[in-house]
Amino acid sequence: MKRIIPTDWQTQVKIFEEFGRTFRRQKGDHLIYHHSQAKRAVVIPKYEEIGVAIIKSNMRTVGMSREEYLKLLEKVR
Repeated sequence: MKRIIPTDWQTQVKIFEEFGRTFRRQKGDHLIYHHSQAKRAVVIPKYEEIGVAIIKSNMRTVGMSREEYLKLLEKVR
């Protein structure tokens, strides 16, 4: 099974937009994405490298499986 690896913030934006999340606002260096069925907002910091812990937290928030994430990662790259 492939591992989830750190990526840049632009890749994360593409993945979560592809998954159906919409940009709401920006607070400093953090992009806030929303979806009506999500538990809370998805926050994507504008870091050169977003760590696996942040990625997994955002995945849990929107109910995205590892397989879905890896498929979307392949698609946006």
